[in-house]
Amino acid sequence: MKPLHILVTGGAGFIASHIADAYVAAGNSVTILDNLSTGERRNINPAATFIEGDIRDDDAIDKALSRPIDLISHHAAQMDVRRSVAEPVFDADVNIVGTLRLFQKAIDKGVKKLIFASSGGAMYGEPQFVPQTEDHPVAPLSPYGCSKLAIEHYLHYLRSAFGIAAVSLRYANVYGPRQRKDGEAGVVAIFGGKLLAGEQATINGTGGQTRDYVFVEDVVRANMAASQEGMDGGFNVGTGVETSVTQLYSALCKAAGLSENARNGPAKPGEQMRSVLDGTKLRKLAGLPEPVLLEEGLEKTYASIRDAARL
Repeated sequence: MKPLHILVTGGAGFIASHIADAYVAAGNSVTILDNLSTGERRNINPAATFIEGDIRDDDAIDKALSRPIDLISHHAAQMDVRRSVAEPVFDADVNIVGTLRLFQKAIDKGVKKLIFASSGGAMYGEPQFVPQTEDHPVAPLSPYGCSKLAIEHYLHYLRSAFGIAAVSLRYANVYGPRQRKDGEAGVVAIFGGKLLAGEQATINGTGGQTRDYVFVEDVVRANMAASQEGMDGGFNVGTGVETSVTQLYSALCKAAGLSENARNGPAKPGEQMRSVLDGTKLRKLAGLPEPVLLEEGLEKTYASIRDAARL
């Protein structure tokens, strides 16, 4: 990939900071726009230009787009599913209106390519078949999922109306270093923090609910592939392996070399019971390697949690 000037929104956060690092390592010029509501300054690549601001703020967007941008990797979002249920208007304001504000200004500035961090599990809803392919019917069960689906529809419009190249990456449950343990979706980080502190972890409900856990390194590879010329459309980013919460906790205990019993707490109302994504379409198209095995990813993640606690 020839050197580009890339804007990464949410680039101080868990996933997008790794992506920004990869863009910098590949020789690209990177600008990061983040309001630091969930992102952290320590995640920001020192070689990147950092702008503290919100995607709902015209001045912040104008500043981020003040230099010519070749590609926008859009990861800034309200990502808490439970908050989206409690505050659907706020969720839509950030995830739909804020995103459209960014995209419209980008088009006005001549940006030709967009990468959008979508969500397979939240967008598809309970599976009619597994693993869920890109052709799976969409039936979101939360305002958060609705917002991701809405933006994918808007991207279709932007392609047809303005000739924009747009890639939607439909993530499974991403885990890895830098994930916050106070986040609603950071179950690996939450469990890891409990194990490190010698505290008992709580599994919501029976623990039989399943997810597809994809290591952040695989998500970075997917983003780098999506950045190539000619890439367009929607792609799952997942492993195709279904893992229950109970199995996940046991695997993390093994990775940590510990044996701790978790307790079962109340189930989360309306929680989706199953989600597993077929990510073979993008891997075959881009020649990507097979996903990192869960055991390997958990070992790396727990090591990072342990190392961070020593700082």
